[in-house]
Amino acid sequence: MSAGGKKKLGAAPTVEQIQSDIVTRLANQYWAPHSVAPKAPFNNKVIEDIFKKELLGTKFSVRRIMLLEFSQYMENYLWPNFHPEKSTIAHVMSIVIMVNEKFRERVPAWETFKNNPGHFPSFFRRIMSLSLQEEGISLREQTTLVVFLIHCVNSLEIDLIREQAQRLVSLPIWVNLLPGRREQIFKENPKYKKFWNVIKKSDAKAEEATLQNLDYERRFLARLIQKYCIVLDSVPASGPVSMSKVHYCERFIELMVDLEALLPTRRFFNTLMDDSHVVVKSHMSNLAKIDEGKLFSQLLDMLKFYSGFEISDQTGEALTDHNMTDIHYDRITSLQKAAFKHFSEELNQFALSNVAGIDTRETLLKHFKPLSNFKLHQIAAYLRLVEPPEEGKENVHSTDFLLELLVSRHERRPSQLEALNEMPLYPTEEIIWDENIVPMEYFSGEGCLALPKLNLQFLTLHDYLLRNFNLFRLESTYEIRQDIEDAVSRMKPWKGEDGTSLFGGWARMAQPIIGFNVVEVAKPNIGENHPAQVRADITVNLNLRPQIKAEWEMLRKHDVAFLITVRPVKNYGWKYIHTEPFIPQVGLTYVRGCEIEGMLDADGRVIEEGPDPKPELKGDTRTYRMWLDPNQYQQDMSATVEGKEDVYETFNVIMRRKPKENNFKAVLETIRDLMNTDCVVPDWLHDIILGYGDPGAAHYLKMDNQIASLDWNDTFLSYDHLRASFPGYEIKPKVNDPGKLVPPFRLTFPIQTSGKRKHGEEAPQEAEKVIAVEPHVIPNRGPYLYSQPKRNAVPFTPTQIEAIKAGTQPGLTVVVGPPGTGKTDVAVQIISNLYHNFPDQRTLIVTHSNQALNQLFEKIMALDVDERHLLRLGHGEEALETEKDFSRYGRVNYVLSQRLELLDEVARLQESLGVPGDVAYTCETAGHFYLYQVLSRWEEFLSKAKAPAGKSGDVFKIQELFPFSKFFENAPQPLFKGRSYEEDLDIAEGCFRHIRKIFTQLEEFRAFELLRSGADRSRYLLVKEAKIIAMTCTHAALKRRDLVQVGFKYDNIMMEESAQILEIETFIPLLLQNPQDGYNRLKRWIMIGDHHQLPPVIKNMAFQKFSNMEQSLFTRFVRLGVPTVDLDAQGRARGSLCNLYNWRYKILGNLPHVSVWPEYRAANPGFHFDFQLIDVGDFNRVGESEPNPYFYQNLAEAEYVVAVFMYMRMLGYPSEKISILTTYNGQKHLIRDVISQRCGNNPLIGWPSKVTTVDRFQGQQNDYILLSLVRTKAVGHLRDVRRLVVAMSRARLGLYIFARVALFQNCFELTPAFNQLTARPMQLHLAPSELYPSSRKIDEPPNGPTLIIEDMPHMASFVYDFYRNKVEMIMQRTGHQQPKVLQRPPQKKATPSIPQETPAVTVVEQPKVEKDMMEEHPGVDSDSDEEKGGENEEKDK
Repeated sequence: MSAGGKKKLGAAPTVEQIQSDIVTRLANQYWAPHSVAPKAPFNNKVIEDIFKKELLGTKFSVRRIMLLEFSQYMENYLWPNFHPEKSTIAHVMSIVIMVNEKFRERVPAWETFKNNPGHFPSFFRRIMSLSLQEEGISLREQTTLVVFLIHCVNSLEIDLIREQAQRLVSLPIWVNLLPGRREQIFKENPKYKKFWNVIKKSDAKAEEATLQNLDYERRFLARLIQKYCIVLDSVPASGPVSMSKVHYCERFIELMVDLEALLPTRRFFNTLMDDSHVVVKSHMSNLAKIDEGKLFSQLLDMLKFYSGFEISDQTGEALTDHNMTDIHYDRITSLQKAAFKHFSEELNQFALSNVAGIDTRETLLKHFKPLSNFKLHQIAAYLRLVEPPEEGKENVHSTDFLLELLVSRHERRPSQLEALNEMPLYPTEEIIWDENIVPMEYFSGEGCLALPKLNLQFLTLHDYLLRNFNLFRLESTYEIRQDIEDAVSRMKPWKGEDGTSLFGGWARMAQPIIGFNVVEVAKPNIGENHPAQVRADITVNLNLRPQIKAEWEMLRKHDVAFLITVRPVKNYGWKYIHTEPFIPQVGLTYVRGCEIEGMLDADGRVIEEGPDPKPELKGDTRTYRMWLDPNQYQQDMSATVEGKEDVYETFNVIMRRKPKENNFKAVLETIRDLMNTDCVVPDWLHDIILGYGDPGAAHYLKMDNQIASLDWNDTFLSYDHLRASFPGYEIKPKVNDPGKLVPPFRLTFPIQTSGKRKHGEEAPQEAEKVIAVEPHVIPNRGPYLYSQPKRNAVPFTPTQIEAIKAGTQPGLTVVVGPPGTGKTDVAVQIISNLYHNFPDQRTLIVTHSNQALNQLFEKIMALDVDERHLLRLGHGEEALETEKDFSRYGRVNYVLSQRLELLDEVARLQESLGVPGDVAYTCETAGHFYLYQVLSRWEEFLSKAKAPAGKSGDVFKIQELFPFSKFFENAPQPLFKGRSYEEDLDIAEGCFRHIRKIFTQLEEFRAFELLRSGADRSRYLLVKEAKIIAMTCTHAALKRRDLVQVGFKYDNIMMEESAQILEIETFIPLLLQNPQDGYNRLKRWIMIGDHHQLPPVIKNMAFQKFSNMEQSLFTRFVRLGVPTVDLDAQGRARGSLCNLYNWRYKILGNLPHVSVWPEYRAANPGFHFDFQLIDVGDFNRVGESEPNPYFYQNLAEAEYVVAVFMYMRMLGYPSEKISILTTYNGQKHLIRDVISQRCGNNPLIGWPSKVTTVDRFQGQQNDYILLSLVRTKAVGHLRDVRRLVVAMSRARLGLYIFARVALFQNCFELTPAFNQLTARPMQLHLAPSELYPSSRKIDEPPNGPTLIIEDMPHMASFVYDFYRNKVEMIMQRTGHQQPKVLQRPPQKKATPSIPQETPAVTVVEQPKVEKDMMEEHPGVDSDSDEEKGGENEEKDK
């Protein structure tokens, strides 16, 4: 790995340094937007001086570049003043450096060019010219240009970039190929010959200048390859190496990989790169053989892999192993034919051998090595790999090069899939601590890494899965390394006097092993060389606290654990040092993964999971049966045969992991399974998932199977609501009586055909915008109140209606739901409409978190969906706020209890009819009873009670003849109203529907009588009975194999929180079923999310930044241009709060209730404003601090936030309506500890609803949010606008932000929000005379004078006195004793602050306090993940 990839950035400049810096002074003079001074005119010398002194002079210091980019140098000075002819190299390079810095910081880089695109083509041409320039520009600067080109290749969704990049990789670049090779390709692909001739004709008509320009573009990449070869050849085999050359070569190979990994850039470029022999030349270079070239070699392996990838460059179709074998055989046989025809003397044996005997590297070298340079050149030229040799001229190609060229082209390539199948899925110690495989430290974004990238497009599904497999595996390995280091270091392994291992500490997640025994090594399956399975028993002593002991005993089947061998080298009493390397300190020797089968009972049998209670075991010794990795076991045993140590006799520690973070093996197995099967993605989705073709091809308007007429059930609240929901449409009701225009409605839409026109056909006319509306009455369901259908009460907006319409039609629906826009309500209504319109279809619901799934499920339960059709898979259903159990076994129990209740009803019906015998014994006997006794009576009743045609019926006849009156005696009476014949007949039919439903359900439940075991019953429920099945994306990945095996089927997928789900975890749920006749039965895919909020969490910065692993499939679809439905009205926050983030969305207004409901119209009592940004200065000269790396804290903000919370509680605000958020974990712990010290145990104040980070609070909300931004030196990760959107959108009624204003207001990305925040005073304005709830309206001034808080000590002192005065008044009024006194507030070291006098507060002189009070940082060592305060997870005994 390059040094740039590993090193941590130097300390970011402080605000004071920024303000005194020369760059800042220049910015204020020439371009800074916040500078009040008039701007000086453009001066090119400023750009030259900055480039020479601040960039070249500092060797491109990241700190200086950060400062320039942050000052909006490019947006306001470089690009507006760029001129194609006049701008200097320094000007062009400065723009390039700023763009690269934006990519490094992961902020939008192309917005400036998109807003002013006129000069971009000229600018891009300058980039090309400078990339090839030999003089006047250093190699380091040209490396910067290559990085810029890499960013361009990875931004092809931007029209501006794509327009320029495509010219460099289109068909005309084949002008650089050897003529013979070009003609051979044209012979194989005649269509390319036609295109080539068209290009030649076009060139013949072009002017000289245009032709020169076109020729320059066509030859650019070929010349860049030539330049690279010159640089590569200049690297010496030994001695000092110029790192500028190394970095240039690394970046160039990265550019080649990126070009090869995208089909649009690869199609013609792959042939050019092959013709230039980049891989062979790089492989033979000195750089590939020296230590400095380690990263270069890893990148080269990636390039080699992609250059020979299993894809047809011409058609873009994936090639199977069979196809690749055919290509390989064709190449070898053509070489054999050439050898036989032209070189039979030297290669006769080679020409007559079978392919399998000559296609290895060894045999090819054996045949070709004896040949002369000239002969090798002739063979290569005959194969059109190099130009033909010329008589009398010295050969330019070395023998080694020609030999490698022939061998590498014709050797048999190992199967990627076979290697993948033989790979152990658990990481070992060799991988976990290898920095070249898993980057060790913070990745700054500067350097280059040999990692796959997840960008917009993928070559094939195999490529898609493989990239995700590798990245997911490495990200999991990084997390495992963190867990092992944490657990083992807590155990304090020491070396005993006799050389044995002692443990001086303990860890919650790890225990010493007291017994290990391999109990089974099964024979290999046919065709495999590793055991079918390996099982072992591991014994531990759980002499622990009951809670932790229970956690170990609750380990589930398939949970992953790690077996560790530690051989300590440090003696008794030694203390672990976190800053030093881990392995040498603890003596870690081996790590192996395993999977839990179960805990053994007293008889040595595995305790099975299920609804039955587990047996209680005596003592503390527990034994677990484990599955070991057969591939790894085979490798270890092979090593033992060679004389190495038997790993399995050395383990002395077992480590478990948190269940939420421990799904990696199942996900990797699932991806591997998908790669080994013909994973059939629906045809209508295939190209979109890979990123090709028309992005809107799967939109319902372009699908051939649109459904014209649908029942919208309870979607509309009234006919007026329906009319308002379709602006621009003409509504045509099918009935004229306004009284009958009541929901539910069946709507018929015009079908828009989007099929391709044949030649000569007229364009299809756009369908008329007319909707036919037909109201229909839901059939009477019986006389009982519980039988009446539940109704939707949400007045959906037109955009929400469009989302519901799209979701019920076949195809892909992508709904962008900003905060508070009713995403969940839309999702639930889509599910309900699908359930009622397509009763035979099954819908799968997938979300990122259990919390979101439970919210969705609770709303579904409130709709008209039969409870027996709901199923919740996974372990999060315990948190459902309902007494009902929706798990598999819970649903089985529900069905069985429901069966008994229904059979009781059958018995009651039997009794009411006077039928003898026991017909309510089973579902089968009940079915016979219905057929022979119930149905016959009903048919007899109908024949007698129905009025003859054209005559009115007798109203009293119905009541007299109805055979089930006695059965319905427990219904509300009278059963028949006697008002009209039609009404009473409808009641009678409703009663019979109620009876029929009883027997219909019993018929469905009959299978549960026949199936005796709980497992069979739950399987039947999953596969047949349930219609709406919900699970998290993690559960889907974990259980895919099981679901496929039991024959799980579904027709629709609904994904909530799609923008928070990893790409691969979004893809897996599409393939939880086997294809039917080679087709996937999936009909609809509804994705709901918000890509403007936070993405999936990736812990390793290298994978997050370099590999773009945090990009969700939802975000990629949006980037590709897949049509979206953007919900455009929010109902969560006040309009003024919504303005802080609605600028990020296309359109986001407010629902009417936001300006009408009393809670929104009332002011926030005690505060002058409903939102405010409060400027927090240093406290005792300290702003942010960093006690541990990236563990940022700010004591002044923590104290200020807690003081405001205490003030709110004293005014009467309920604590559950207040949440405290912050942008860093360190600050979260600090705030919790300040609350503990100040007010946590005080019953009058207590704790807020939550104290947590912005990231963890995504998807939640509260009325009042207090937000601490922490940083005072650099903006940090709040510069990611997605985090800002989440932070600003959590509050409904009040948002109070505590931050260093001077730092954040200059950040370009945050400008729209901070312009609004800084328009208000930046000192906290209070109205202490008010109480909660407020009687003041939002637009009225506060009651009484306003108290302006100067700083944190002022607020803390004011709250201290305010509390004392309040309590004294209460005590005097009630006569009670004085309660607990508040701890004194923190003080400045210099002079104490005196609060201003207000009518509600008595000013008291500040008492003297200890000098060092509250200067330490409580919470530094706290590692609790809970959202309130609490003890540390682990403490040493």
